Amino acid sequence: MSASSLTCRECGSEYPLEAHFVCSKCFGPLEVKYEEHPSAGDPDAIRRRIQAGPPNIWRYADFLPLDRVPTLAASGPGQTPGLEGLPAGSTPLVRADNLAKELGLREVWVKNDAANPTHSFKDRVVAVAAARAKELGFTTLACASTGNLANAVAAAGAALGMPVYVFIPADLEEQKILATGIYGATVVTVRGNYDDVNRLCTEIAGERPDWAFVNVNMRPYYAEGSKTLAYEIAEQLGWQTPDRIVAPIASGSLFTKIGKGFQEWKDLGLLDADQALPIMSGAQAAGCNPVAHAFEQGHDVCRPVKPDTIAKSLAIGNPADGPYAIELARQTAGTIDQVTDDEIRAGIALLARTTGIFTETAGGVTTATLKKLADSGRIGADERVVIVITGEGLKTLDAVRGTFECREIDPNFDQFEATAEHRTEVSV
Repeated sequence: MSASSLTCRECGSEYPLEAHFVCSKCFGPLEVKYEEHPSAGDPDAIRRRIQAGPPNIWRYADFLPLDRVPTLAASGPGQTPGLEGLPAGSTPLVRADNLAKELGLREVWVKNDAANPTHSFKDRVVAVAAARAKELGFTTLACASTGNLANAVAAAGAALGMPVYVFIPADLEEQKILATGIYGATVVTVRGNYDDVNRLCTEIAGERPDWAFVNVNMRPYYAEGSKTLAYEIAEQLGWQTPDRIVAPIASGSLFTKIGKGFQEWKDLGLLDADQALPIMSGAQAAGCNPVAHAFEQGHDVCRPVKPDTIAKSLAIGNPADGPYAIELARQTAGTIDQVTDDEIRAGIALLARTTGIFTETAGGVTTATLKKLADSGRIGADERVVIVITGEGLKTLDAVRGTFECREIDPNFDQFEATAEHRTEVSV
């Protein structure tokens, strides 16, 4: 496939492949439209082409909105060309038998996107947006962020030699601020929530024509990077779809693009035609639940809320893709649930204790939602379930403070013996 235009998701109006993100006729969001893949009708040829690609998201370049794979020329005779930027993607899909057993489920897999360069799935979307920004001639990268995106944009700019400005809420977790500034980015903290930050960045984007805001004026390209999660999951499962995906919802873009990725490959015959799209189960924090609330009430649109949750990376009170997330959940007989902060902490501990994967609060939301679905019997006993873990636990250490206790002793065997019978207790 090759990108042919941008198209409005509401009225269908088409625009050139430039830095547009909203329809000038109906103000609907724009997304990338593609021409048919040159090997359409020959799934085996497409699979071979994919498998011959590099072990990162650029193996799926045929399905992304770029003129070319971002490569570096060889530095001299006999030298191997390299890839420009950071090598996002190809993260582990981990079979989680201990977790499945504890929840009474047959088969659970963890797509651990914390294994990306800056330890979140945002490296995928930034890789695509930054590459397209360079193709369009932008000189500066920027973003509005709840943390993970700031890390990814700052690192991508450093790798590409581009100046970076990131705008974040002033109350963001310290770990995420430190992991942004270290790359040399200009970090601007804004007294307000993410929606306030996003409005400011939309205004700045209009006044800085040489700035590529990856999730504002570059949003149609940025969003396409999330599809690669679906591609990887399908490829890692032997060109099959799971029965269910459980994924977090912030803006709703990640959730909907995973669905889009599976649908694109089904349309090309890369996946079993007899298999339906996975049941799509969304996960939100109760302290920022506009999509979950609308889904529960049977509404098609989301009422904005003021976020109040430890899951700051999901704290988008006015989600741009919320209505599309609701539509996808309904189309696939899926769900959108919400979990409390206490359940989020317990979800972090549950995943760590059963899989050895330490996730940030967004992953706690996803794991807690999986448990909620299992406890209520809404997951079938024979389902193959994949949960999407989007970030690393070291980014949100405050969320797990006080959840366990250490036992201090002198370097004395008798003292050890006296305490050895006591396990470290997790108090979540």
